[in-house]
This record gives sequence, C-alpha cells and structure tokens, in this order.
Amino acid sequence: MSLERYTEVVRDLCQAVDLPDPDYVLETRTIEVEGFDVHLDYFENDLDALYVTFHYGTVTAGRTLTVFRLMLEANLLIYAQDQAQLGLDADTGGIVLIIRLPFSPDLDGPMVADLLAHYAEHGRYWRNDIIEATDEMFDGLVSGEYFWLRA
Repeated sequence: MSLERYTEVVRDLCQAVDLPDPDYVLETRTIEVEGFDVHLDYFENDLDALYVTFHYGTVTAGRTLTVFRLMLEANLLIYAQDQAQLGLDADTGGIVLIIRLPFSPDLDGPMVADLLAHYAEHGRYWRNDIIEATDEMFDGLVSGEYFWLRA
C-alpha cells in the first residue's frame, strides 16, 4: 500500500463524519474525537497500515507506577487482540493508545469512524475512572478486588 491509500482512507473518514476540510486533516494529521486529540499517521517503513494515536490525558503525580501496571494488564487482556497498545508519552506524561489499522480492502471511512468512537469510549473510561478519579475511587479500582465489576 502507499501514501495514496492513506489519503483515500482519511478523505473517506472526513466524508463519513462530515468534516468539510480533509486537506487540513491530511496536513495536520490530527482530528478531535469526542474531546480527545487523535493523530492519524502513516509511516514509510510500514506501508501496510494506518496508525491512530489517542491522547487520553495526563497521569496524576504519585499514581504513575500503579497506572503503568493497569496499562500493562489492559495491554495483555484487552488490546493485544486489537493491534493496539496503551503507553505513556515520555514528553507529556499523558496516556496514549496507539492502534495499528492494516490497510485491508474493507478499511474505509465509516469503519475508521466506528473504531474511533469505540476507542473514545475506552478513553472516557480511562479518563473518568483512572486519570480523574478521586483517591478513594482510584484506590478501590487498583486494589485488585474488582467488586465494582460485579453485576
């Protein structure tokens, strides 16, 4: 695949979500999805994929080690099957989710839009329950007892 395929998918995405200026998105490689900054990247050393990077927010001081453990668990249990990984941006201290979307024949704008909405939901969970949670809520979540998961 090539830069042309990347351009085609991004233009199709813009059309699917009614963004009027796909050239601006192609130039900046950035869009906003439900309050999250999202970067749409294409790399010459991986011609077969579109890379999507969500910026979920900055980890509060004192919680970094615990958040690292939670991100590792999420990478192993949730994101490994999706070619996605949670990580920490070394420059900002923010949590990022990087998703590799192979340029398959069925990858199009509406599919990417659906995936962006799906991962925005993940971002809301991380922001509300991990990043911005009160100390009591955060301590309950990271205790490992997971009583809050029971239905």
